[in-house]
Amino acid sequence: MAIVVSDTSIKNQVAISITHIHIYNNPIIKTLHHTINVTSTEAELFIIRCGINKATQVVNINHIVVIIDSIYIAKRIFDSSIHPYQVQSSSISKELGKFFNRNQHNSIKF
Repeated sequence: MAIVVSDTSIKNQVAISITHIHIYNNPIIKTLHHTINVTSTEAELFIIRCGINKATQVVNINHIVVIIDSIYIAKRIFDSSIHPYQVQSSSISKELGKFFNRNQHNSIKF
């Protein structure tokens, strides 16, 4: 199991996004991104994308738990309507598609 913990904050138009990935209770990856002139939704989707991308690349992981502070953001990943964050949503869906195709028992929870 991989646990992906993500958070984003914006101050003075600078978004700081961080994600931690833990496997078997050990931190293995920490990712920190800074960017300017983005919405908090866009920054959070990007950092979730980074976390899921890294977690799906780890061998023998078949369950991912994503911990974020907004279920609204997680719902955007699976929103098939037209919205300004489709690039992030499409990329996350593509990575999850590969993850689920590897093993029918793979799962993800938010």
